[in-house]
Amino acid sequence: MSFSEIIATSSGLKPLRQLSSPIEAIRQFTPNWFAVTMGTGILALALAQFPYAVFGLHQLAEGLWLLNILLFVVFAAMYGARWLLFFDEAKQVFGHATVSMFFGTIPMGLATIINGFLGFGVARWGQAAVAVAQCLWWIDVAMALACGVLIPYLMFTRQQHSIDQMTAVWLLPVVAAEVAAASAGLLVPHLQDSAARFTVLLTGYVLWAYSVPVALSILAILLLRMALHKLPHESMAASSWLALGPVGTGSLGMLVLGADAPATFALFGMEEVGRVAYGLGVVSALLLWGLGLWWMLLATLITCRYFRSAVPFNLGWWGYTFPLGVFAVTTLRLANVFDSLFFDIAGALLVAVLAMLWLVVAWRTANGAYQGKLFVSPCIASLQRP
Repeated sequence: MSFSEIIATSSGLKPLRQLSSPIEAIRQFTPNWFAVTMGTGILALALAQFPYAVFGLHQLAEGLWLLNILLFVVFAAMYGARWLLFFDEAKQVFGHATVSMFFGTIPMGLATIINGFLGFGVARWGQAAVAVAQCLWWIDVAMALACGVLIPYLMFTRQQHSIDQMTAVWLLPVVAAEVAAASAGLLVPHLQDSAARFTVLLTGYVLWAYSVPVALSILAILLLRMALHKLPHESMAASSWLALGPVGTGSLGMLVLGADAPATFALFGMEEVGRVAYGLGVVSALLLWGLGLWWMLLATLITCRYFRSAVPFNLGWWGYTFPLGVFAVTTLRLANVFDSLFFDIAGALLVAVLAMLWLVVAWRTANGAYQGKLFVSPCIASLQRP
């Protein structure tokens, strides 16, 4: 009897319907699951910024944030257990051309929790929530920096890729740094120490530059790939929305970093730099928002084409949520900057669409997880099961 079978037998748990034993859920666990925390977290943050008063909406948003923390902890425990119990199979992820990209979802999922500590936690726990957010943010930065360079390194040296097989999942490890940059902009106003504020702000700008230009270069290649080889397989239907993510996050990052730049730079005698940073943030955010609008409309048309026929459900469907959510939050931020009714209404509509998408994807994910159908690791699919 194998070690996994001993655990499954001694636990007394009934096997999930599609799995040979409960321990298979751990054996087959992949980083893709952290996309669930990205989608759930961005919905919580977007609902909290909804521009119109709705009874109980803030409490619902905070509840989703707390649920997201629970999900992240459970997923981290399961993925950690996979490395402990099935190390030889777990390490296969580094050679897989698609699954390895989803390492980027781990820091991005954590970023939504960090932002929630600032948006929800400060009201409940005061400065202690800021301290937790600051600590988690540096962890997030380390993971984002590692994903942003190590996964491309594996692409160049170990994995097999071709232009006709390329999809927007190439963006996932790269975009993690700009998500951390946006979190930096949200964290800075809550820091009391001037040196810490300055350090986090500068780090945020470096993270933005570490990610956005690389992401835009990938988008250029993606346009060429789709023109030459048309749309990816139906199983990758949601990947068309991933392109909206770096554009929306890049726009949001420049807005939130620039918002506190004047006050932070002024602390060190660089008032003019701060004013330039603010203006650059607003203008570049608006320009990137326009690019995001083009990607969103294109992704909508592509999605309509995909859904003319049956599109199989998989965890990739969470790709519909986070990019749209970031674009919605950015739209609401622009509404505040310009005091614009247009951006207010557009942002509210995007949040409403996001909520409906989340309900559909979350329900199908919960059902698929209960049946065990979603616990499939492509990295070991060809290996003999124990």
